[in-house]
Amino acid sequence: MSSEVTNPLDQPDLSPFDIAREAAGQIAEKTGIDKHDIALTLGSGWAKAADLIGETVATIPATEIVGFSAPAVVGHVGSLRSVRLPGGKHALVIGARTHYYENHGVRRVVHSVRTAAAAGASIMILTNGAGGIRETWSPGQPVLISDHINLTANSPLEGATFIDLTDLYSKRLRGIAREVDASLDEGVYVQFRGPHYETPAEVQMAKTIGGHIVGMSTALEAIAAREAGMEVLGMSLITNLAAGISPTPLSHVEVIDAGRSAEPVISALLARIVAAL
Repeated sequence: MSSEVTNPLDQPDLSPFDIAREAAGQIAEKTGIDKHDIALTLGSGWAKAADLIGETVATIPATEIVGFSAPAVVGHVGSLRSVRLPGGKHALVIGARTHYYENHGVRRVVHSVRTAAAAGASIMILTNGAGGIRETWSPGQPVLISDHINLTANSPLEGATFIDLTDLYSKRLRGIAREVDASLDEGVYVQFRGPHYETPAEVQMAKTIGGHIVGMSTALEAIAAREAGMEVLGMSLITNLAAGISPTPLSHVEVIDAGRSAEPVISALLARIVAAL
């Protein structure tokens, strides 16, 4: 239904919010669920959480829904899943993430978030695999995102749209996460454009301006979630120490391996957090 050539989000005269509402309607039709209460974007290492949070009602190839693109990253699934939570609510699990570095434009990057909001979600959980700047962190460690620094030089907001980002990564939701696991640390996420990894000098710059986590996603999605009125919980899996902090060169294989090793533990953690919401 959507394609890389005819994606309606590439047409500036069409409203991305109208397209998100159309996508939400298609999801409701295909899943039989009129409203999804919570949405989760599962990044590298987090995918197994979808199997643990509840009963899967339906799984849809994302490309069957208007505006969605097939994932370009190894380790990301290309599906949307409707899950019935034990308490009776429904979660929309997004396995099809479009990254900014794919050069499809910001509208496509945040389309999943806007679709989740249009589907009724009031909480948006954004997860990723990322590099850690703090030397006390180790690969396989999950951390909460307390704030972000957006170094993409772009925004999903269009026109004179002014959104307060003071409590973008909800203090309330981070508190709930810590009630589930009191050992969770937190830090400031820095989104670089990618797809290359950061240089040691760029990592030191991120550290100097207050960053603790470096990656290539999440910040733009979080801004769009706040614009849509959703409460945001952000979590990073530290897959490696960042360039210049790590004693070894970085590789995507390392990221995938760290994600696979940590997946059972962090997925179970995320499932417990979802149950507590």
